[in-house]
Amino acid sequence: MNAYVFPGQGAQFPGMGKDLYDNHPKAKEIFDSANEILGFDITNTMFEGTADELKQTKVTQPAIFLHSVALALTSGDFHPDMVAGHSLGEFSALVANKTLAFEDALKLVSQRAQAMQKACEINPSTMAAILGLDDAAVEEICAGIDEVVVAANYNCPGQLVISGSNAGIEKACELLKEAGAKRAMPLPVGGAFHSPLMEPAREELAAAIESTHFSAPVCPVYQNVTAKPSTNIDEIKPNLIAQLTAPVKWTQSVQQMVADGATVFIECGPGKVLQGLVRKIAPGVEVRSV
Repeated sequence: MNAYVFPGQGAQFPGMGKDLYDNHPKAKEIFDSANEILGFDITNTMFEGTADELKQTKVTQPAIFLHSVALALTSGDFHPDMVAGHSLGEFSALVANKTLAFEDALKLVSQRAQAMQKACEINPSTMAAILGLDDAAVEEICAGIDEVVVAANYNCPGQLVISGSNAGIEKACELLKEAGAKRAMPLPVGGAFHSPLMEPAREELAAAIESTHFSAPVCPVYQNVTAKPSTNIDEIKPNLIAQLTAPVKWTQSVQQMVADGATVFIECGPGKVLQGLVRKIAPGVEVRSV
């Protein structure tokens, strides 16, 4: 069974999508349509912008979504048996399995990015990658800190990203190194994604999601919040909203997909981050990109 997976923030790179735009008429149509929907030339930033310009959350999220969806919609043999996306990538996955129309999803992604940007400005905060410790050990140390610090991304065994206030992340990195972490590295991100500090963004996005039309999916989506398959719109919507303040259970999602019969994982989007993670989580499966 084919599992298509879609990357999240951090997969962007200067020039992303330009080959696709230049060589595929349908992709060009999708990119041009996105410029109109967003009200600015995101393609110009994607194709010609610097890494710093692409790093702005309000640009990064729609850019990665756009690149991922254009790849999926222009792939001749795109037949997913199941889909999943890492954080932002869940929106790409929901277009891939026909739960969301491209235009509606792009509007939601843009609103999500702007809401997250605002939440970051309200609560200065950050994230850090912790390598080489068991998840339970990281969770226990974070829980003992008198600041907002939580597990945010369960990326693969031995790699957990934490999220929280600047002071909380600084203290956590110090304690986690003392506890034996191989590395505890603050990440160059704008704020504490997938933590309670994103509550203002969650509230804003909830209203937009509730007013958006969702269709019955053609295959299950394995959602970040539950790591379980869903084809029920009444489950998919609240899980998509909860994702902003809840952790991304990527390790658990991939494990569940394998348990449910996935033998081939195909990354659909810029970069190869998810291919590396899947190989670490499930060494026996075939992994490739579109």
